[in-house]
Amino acid sequence: MKSNDYVKYITQTVVKYIDQPKDERKKSRLEKKNAKEPFLLKWFGIIPYAIYELFNRKK
Repeated sequence: MKSNDYVKYITQTVVKYIDQPKDERKKSRLEKKNAKEPFLLKWFGIIPYAIYELFNRKK
């Protein structure tokens, strides 16, 4: 990829982001955040996450 192509891609991406309404940007950020898996599940697996959820439900 040439540097000119990279600059063109970055420029298009920034312009596309700026052209979106503020509400739409917030909505997309929230969707991306909610799509992430929980930290415990990601780093330690399903067993510690299940134990954590079990104790949180009792509270």
